[in-house]
Amino acid sequence: MLDLAKNANAGLAFLLELVVYVSVCGWGFTASPKLLLRLLFGLGGPILMIVLWALFGAPNGAPYPLHGVPRIGFEIVWYGLGTAALAAWWKAAPAAVFAFLVVLSGVLARVWGQEH
Repeated sequence: MLDLAKNANAGLAFLLELVVYVSVCGWGFTASPKLLLRLLFGLGGPILMIVLWALFGAPNGAPYPLHGVPRIGFEIVWYGLGTAALAAWWKAAPAAVFAFLVVLSGVLARVWGQEH
């Protein structure tokens, strides 16, 4: 039963990562009335988030993986940007639910020895 819960948490962590990309993209394409800025933010924002995750946060294969306190700080900033983008793009209530799920998944991952 615990293995099922751990696998569900790993799946949730992956979905939360995807929500960050979608939120940053959605925010970017609505952030400005100017087309050039919308394109810059809407395409550049998610690309920047992907690069940061690939370098420091990817559980398998990050060339500069973070652990311990630096990892927690990275996740707070990374998911915090996703939460802020979701709130700015959509509404505060879905962003609050997202933030709750991020914290829940992160706490469970650390309790169960799964570092995302």
